[in-house]
Amino acid sequence: MGTVYIAVGSLRAPKLDGARAALALVGPELSSGATIEVVGAEVPSGVGHTPGSREESMKGARNRAEALAKLGHERNEPWTYFVGLEGGLDVVHEINSGERRRIVFLESWAYVLDHSGCSAYGRSGGIELPEALADEVLDRGVELSAAMDRVAGGTGIRNAQGAWGVLTNNAVKRQDAFQTAVIAAFAKFFNAAVYSRK
Repeated sequence: MGTVYIAVGSLRAPKLDGARAALALVGPELSSGATIEVVGAEVPSGVGHTPGSREESMKGARNRAEALAKLGHERNEPWTYFVGLEGGLDVVHEINSGERRRIVFLESWAYVLDHSGCSAYGRSGGIELPEALADEVLDRGVELSAAMDRVAGGTGIRNAQGAWGVLTNNAVKRQDAFQTAVIAAFAKFFNAAVYSRK
């Protein structure tokens, strides 16, 4: 019973809303009868503005969760779980008919850590970026959010539907991608019986 506080390493609405939506679904399994409260705190990722590899995205998510744990300890916060979220790119090289082609996927990653040191990663699906957009971000160093604003003809896309929304005509939004990643990361905690089998 009582309240379980879950800290998320961001103040951006799509990340917080994605975490809240995820925990509305799995929170009752995480702690039966408890109220789940998601709180945001800005912490550094320690990686580039647009991670260019799966490993860098995972590192950013983990860095955020570990920074939250440290911040929570320093401020004596009642946080039980620490959630780091990071969006980034995954570059794959495909060989087809003897030709090598770069395919770039946008992915959303989550890393969950608790007080005992138990941790887990979770990932959304991936969506292929248009080649011109991938070139702009990876080869010219343009931040993905700035490139998406230009492509979509708006501003602040990452604080709304995000690249996911632009690329899917809002069938999947940035919040949805983070929701999936958070559920996947928390599976080890709310479905511990399966994960602890030898």
